[in-house]
Amino acid sequence: MDINKVLFISQEIAPYLPDSEMATTSRMLAQGVQEKGVEVRTFMPKYGSINERRNQLHEVIRLSGMNLIIDDTDHPLVIKVATLQPARLQVYFIYNEDYFNPNITKELEIDSHPSDNDERSIFYVRGVLETVKKLRWIPSVIQCSGWVTALAPLYIKKFYSDDPSYRDTKVVLSLFNEQMVAPLDEQMAQKLKCDGFTSEDLAPVLDKQASYLDLMKLALANCDAVMQCSPDVSDEVLELVKASQLPFLAYEECDHAAMVSRCMEFYQSL
Repeated sequence: MDINKVLFISQEIAPYLPDSEMATTSRMLAQGVQEKGVEVRTFMPKYGSINERRNQLHEVIRLSGMNLIIDDTDHPLVIKVATLQPARLQVYFIYNEDYFNPNITKELEIDSHPSDNDERSIFYVRGVLETVKKLRWIPSVIQCSGWVTALAPLYIKKFYSDDPSYRDTKVVLSLFNEQMVAPLDEQMAQKLKCDGFTSEDLAPVLDKQASYLDLMKLALANCDAVMQCSPDVSDEVLELVKASQLPFLAYEECDHAAMVSRCMEFYQSL
């Protein structure tokens, strides 16, 4: 497989959020893949705790202005961007004031306001995928990191299945040692059905308050491969991966350069 463009859809990226395994890995992988000569686009939510002035974020007017409908309500999509120096890595931020508000406690909205997490995840994933379409940019591989991105494989493989931007792309799910503070709203599946998904498509999350494990089942049913990015991924999740029989890159303790090389070889094997 010829790898020339990779899209990273991430829940957290350093240094815009405090260092964590996910934030650091997301940044290192995107930067390392770009340094291999691959075109990279990187997205994360514009959480309220991210200081726009300090991080030099600015709105991309030509990409903003679209409305996303979730549960019969219009939500304006705002795209912001910043550049990580000296790597010259551009990071795009998905923003909407209904889901991401200035937050003086520094706690992320996914933790402080979990009742909205189902819609927050739908908005973020759709916002990323619509923005990439607007950029007229066709990724070879899409890597999803964090449970907030778990709906992306479903949208890519079902909602955008005939779209030239995503028709031939491979979706890789990153696994970390993570959890959600609360299950998702029981009506999430009904909100997703408004986008044309069927009960069969949504079986792992249908008629229930979806847990982290339920989201992983949904993501695994729609992705092409799985990459373990943490040594401490739960046994339950790893059992689901094993049962899926998807191509799997197990975690290996190694330096940054080796991690990026392993990642690139895994992409090419797809």
